[in-house]
Amino acid sequence: MIARTAAIGGLAAGAAHGAFRLLTGTVTSRRWARTNHAGHDVTLLEGPAYVIGATVGAAAGAVATGPAGVVAAVGAGAFGALDDFGGDGSSKGLKGHLGAAARGQITTGFLKIVGIGATGLAAATLADRSRVDVNALDALVGGAVIAGSANLANLLDLRPGRALKVTLLAALPLTVRRGPGAYAASAAAGAALGVIRPDLAGTAMLGDTGANAAGALVGSALVEATGRRGRVAALVVLAALTLASERVSFTKVIESTPGLRELDAWGRPTR
Repeated sequence: MIARTAAIGGLAAGAAHGAFRLLTGTVTSRRWARTNHAGHDVTLLEGPAYVIGATVGAAAGAVATGPAGVVAAVGAGAFGALDDFGGDGSSKGLKGHLGAAARGQITTGFLKIVGIGATGLAAATLADRSRVDVNALDALVGGAVIAGSANLANLLDLRPGRALKVTLLAALPLTVRRGPGAYAASAAAGAALGVIRPDLAGTAMLGDTGANAAGALVGSALVEATGRRGRVAALVVLAALTLASERVSFTKVIESTPGLRELDAWGRPTR
């Protein structure tokens, strides 16, 4: 199983890297361009490249474990793309989008929340279809974990390499365990490695498309690997971090914390 896990990771990395080179070499539309935190032009084509790599890897693993990872990655990536290219930036964060919806204003961010929630639930249901140790409520919690993971990865995609590093740190422990979730985690980690160089260089970024897909795929791997207790614990942590993000800046916390600051900056070019 370890050899197959490594092969899936390598396949995902190669597919993501190849997709990024192909897309950046053929797509010239400014629709895919953004300005990052430092005021530099970057391409959002890294996001679709990540989704392609992650989906290829998850599909290879689906032969043995089912399509949950594919559904999570593709669904979250698709709804992330909707917000990337349809959002007007008038509402920010979970609170902003839900508040706008309460006032009768349906934002693309709100549609993304609903869409990723639905695809997360579908992925969790698929992951549980052959298990007897979980029930419908556990699948509901699992769907929330997948959606919460997608959202958290997006919240972290504010500096070069940050979201991909967190994806790797969260996915790698799941790749070495023998059991469900290892293949999806390997696909998430492999795709991250396939696009991390341009991300760290500050020339490309995941955007909602890639960050949501990365988080959702890691969340799907976690759901496949855990039962009720693990899912509830993960959901509590995700909910706490999401609520905290509405009040504090993750960037300020990271940059003021020794160890996290160095890890966050590792691999970026000095300017």
